[in-house]
Amino acid sequence: MEDRLKQMLRVEILKVEEEEGKIIVYVPKEQVKIAVGSGGSAVKAAELVLGKKIEVRGM
Repeated sequence: MEDRLKQMLRVEILKVEEEEGKIIVYVPKEQVKIAVGSGGSAVKAAELVLGKKIEVRGM
């Protein structure tokens, strides 16, 4: 799943956690904006593909 997220969000992924039907993705702080995408478009697309809510956090 981490490889798939990396392809969809187009950023370096430091860590991935799953909890209660959602995925928490940790990326470098300077890449959070890229991972989320314009208006959240990247995250929304990844959520549709994976069927789970995705939360992006910077480290």
